[in-house]
Amino acid sequence: MKILISNTSDNPLYKQIKDQIKDAIFRGELAEGDKLPSIRSFANDVKVSVLTIRRVYDELEQEGFVTSQVGVGTFVSAENLELLRDSKRRIVEQKMQDMIQTAKMLGISKEELNEMMDILYEEE
Repeated sequence: MKILISNTSDNPLYKQIKDQIKDAIFRGELAEGDKLPSIRSFANDVKVSVLTIRRVYDELEQEGFVTSQVGVGTFVSAENLELLRDSKRRIVEQKMQDMIQTAKMLGISKEELNEMMDILYEEE
């Protein structure tokens, strides 16, 4: 898992890291049960404070994406499959909403939009 952080981003470092971990889980790059790096190791890898990584792991755990076991490590959670599915759907729904608004603004009909989506979906 490669984490890229930007000092010029409006998002704080912990949020950039947390969002990238969640994205890796959504894409299946990180699977249920996978162990995340130790806080110290991860902090050294991305060159941030251990407190930043602690906050990332704590928030991910509160949101149900990971579980931590003292002395063992932090793991991608197997308990929240429905949360993951719902989160993925929300991301797609937001992008679709943006697409629909743009299409309406440009006068593209629902039928044209569906045809475009069918063609693009099958190309992938």
